[in-house]
Amino acid sequence: MAFDPHNIIIRPLLTEKGTGIKEDFHQYTFKVVPDACKGDIRRAVEELFKVKVDKVRTMNMHGKMRRVGRFQGRLSDWKKALVTVSAGQKIDFEKV
Repeated sequence: MAFDPHNIIIRPLLTEKGTGIKEDFHQYTFKVVPDACKGDIRRAVEELFKVKVDKVRTMNMHGKMRRVGRFQGRLSDWKKALVTVSAGQKIDFEKV
């Protein structure tokens, strides 16, 4: 199977906390597929956004419980990746 970066990265996580670490530490957060390893995430970000990745940190996030009336369910588990790019580089999500 060929490597496709669009199948690794689901979407960027654009939050207030993420904006703060982007400005201070040059780090970006992404929602990625749960079985992606750090090397796959690094290659996908470098190919999609044309930046040099210094470090990749990942976290497995547990799905939250949700209720609708008397029925309850659970959101699926997902994986978050925190990607550090080299100083002087940035990712512009509007251009991609």
